[in-house]
Amino acid sequence: MAQQIHLEVVTPAGAVVNEEVDIVNAPGYGGDFGVLANHAPFLSTIKIGLLTYETGNERKSLMISGGFSEVSNNKITFLVESAESGSNIDVDRAMKAKERAEKRLLQATAHDDNFNQVRAEAALQRALARIKASKIA
Repeated sequence: MAQQIHLEVVTPAGAVVNEEVDIVNAPGYGGDFGVLANHAPFLSTIKIGLLTYETGNERKSLMISGGFSEVSNNKITFLVESAESGSNIDVDRAMKAKERAEKRLLQATAHDDNFNQVRAEAALQRALARIKASKIA
């Protein structure tokens, strides 16, 4: 068995994941990144997107939104605003949220409303990440 890295995902509500894994892939603001055991220490900001991790032949996913990650001493920790397991996502609800966000984005763009445009873009990113996460679950 290959060496593993300890993955911890924490939200304001508490720990979501706390286990040994083979690999972690995450959405950083500087681009997506992957982490294996014995990775060099680093910090990264995290954007809304899909966090995946694998143990053996099992692959799991989380929709995460905003936060930070730290890799140190064979452990990767994510402190994020929210995290939802791909297996718990209601795909119909996510699709409806995607449609609502797309409509709001069009309206905000048409009215040159930057504040609502930013909010609609974030809602759209969350909906798309939920849809992706549900497909990997």
